[in-house]
Amino acid sequence: MAVDVAGRSQGLPDYLNHRAAYSGILSWVLSTDHKRIGVMYLVSQLTFFLVGVALGFVMRLEMLTPGPTVISNPAVYNAIFTVHGVIMIFLFVIPGLIASFGNFFLPIMIGAKDVAFPFLNLLSWWLFMIGAFVAIASLFTGGLPDTGWTFYVPYSIQTNTNTTLALFGVFILGFSSILTGLNFVTTVHQMRAPGMRWGRMPLFVWAIYATSWIQILATPILGITLLLVMLERVLGIGVFDPARGGDPVLYQHLFWIYSHPAVYIMILPAMGAISEIIPTFARRTIFGYKFIAGSSLAIALFGSLVWAHHMFTAGIGERAAVIFSLLTFLVAVPSAIKVFNWVSTLYRGSIELRPPMLFALAFIFLFSIGGFTGLMQGALALDIHLHDTYFVVAHFHYVMFGGTGFALFGALHYWFPKMFGRMYNEKIATIAWALMFVGFNVLYFTMLLMGWLGMPRRYYDYLPQYQTWHVVATVGSWILIAGVLLMVGNLLVALKRGEKAPDNPWGGVTPEWSTTSPPPLENFEKAPTFSGGPYDFPTEVAR
Repeated sequence: MAVDVAGRSQGLPDYLNHRAAYSGILSWVLSTDHKRIGVMYLVSQLTFFLVGVALGFVMRLEMLTPGPTVISNPAVYNAIFTVHGVIMIFLFVIPGLIASFGNFFLPIMIGAKDVAFPFLNLLSWWLFMIGAFVAIASLFTGGLPDTGWTFYVPYSIQTNTNTTLALFGVFILGFSSILTGLNFVTTVHQMRAPGMRWGRMPLFVWAIYATSWIQILATPILGITLLLVMLERVLGIGVFDPARGGDPVLYQHLFWIYSHPAVYIMILPAMGAISEIIPTFARRTIFGYKFIAGSSLAIALFGSLVWAHHMFTAGIGERAAVIFSLLTFLVAVPSAIKVFNWVSTLYRGSIELRPPMLFALAFIFLFSIGGFTGLMQGALALDIHLHDTYFVVAHFHYVMFGGTGFALFGALHYWFPKMFGRMYNEKIATIAWALMFVGFNVLYFTMLLMGWLGMPRRYYDYLPQYQTWHVVATVGSWILIAGVLLMVGNLLVALKRGEKAPDNPWGGVTPEWSTTSPPPLENFEKAPTFSGGPYDFPTEVAR
């Protein structure tokens, strides 16, 4: 893509060092600059992620041996399981790449100075932090919530723990998600620079755009559902409680009508980031640009129609089960298109195996396993055997952590020089990637095997026949956590002592690489203009 940026803003102070209206921490938490808000989201999410990892570590230690190991009783285990799920899903994976990298790079990639509604953008971050605080406050007031992150009724109505406050925290987080989606859709429609036509938008922008529509349309359903559960707990209105004439299966329908599209809120921005990394390090124009962009919209559409495949054992009708099973197989098609196009982009490319590319390749491998195991659960007869086993846990983590998690870490290594103007140690980053990749597969592929053999999920104890598998999985968790800590440490050192990053260290061709590292306050000195294709690499390397 040819970008005319009128002088590249070389003389302007970057967003980290410009003179703000406030000083210190206030210059961040009161800033409407989309880049600072993106960094605040990123720091918040990674902090919550490390807390969630610590809780997962404790759970794996407990499963090292049958009977009590490090947790005294099943109630505490259920509470830790719930807190781990709430933190990882609502505070790390769902905001994921869209809140952090979407905030930072969406305006730059379309040549805008900021998002359409800067103050609304800041409000969305504040709502995110308030919702997180309320959800975490529920852990210390009235007993740890023990319902699981799905808050299934009727137990979530009957439990004496402080589930109402946790529900309210997630309710607030939903408003943050909706506001972010509204802001990004408006930004894409109204803020594109001259020449930035729809067919020239980077694929990461397409992924953010599709995800934003899901946030706008699906999140209100979750908000209404959780509000009804809160009213049922407080007022006993009897919508979901069978003792009062309610229908608990109705809750499952409403919850998954949101929560399955939420899977694509998590994974679509990840796919967008991978679509940026692969052509850069293969030195090739992306294969099938229109198909990748269209498949993002198709995933957003069809992903909203398959919610009941979570409910094959809940008593839904036979005809409905067959229809949702078919739709589950159909929704795999646009995801398969992306994988095919990524691999085709690699064909005959001048591939550089640097850290962002390693994370991208790991994403393709791990996400493919997650997709295939999801199709296995979409088969009606097989799902009866696999439902509520460790197979489901492993599948979920292959998609969410192996997918969204590895893509987020790949995006972090890819855009870190642009965001902070510093280079990290690539050798250490590669070692960290290797530890994470090996540890992840030792941990979760073992869970796939355990689930196939019948090990039920969410159990505090297990039969001795599964102990060897649990030992292997727990050792895998240690390797994975070692890689995560090494990665975080490497990036923190780079922030302090890393070499100054050039404006375009990877040789990328999308618009963010045409401005300085870090970018100036308003991204460009003057509004850029665009021409050419979105991924036009020099012909001598675009073989």
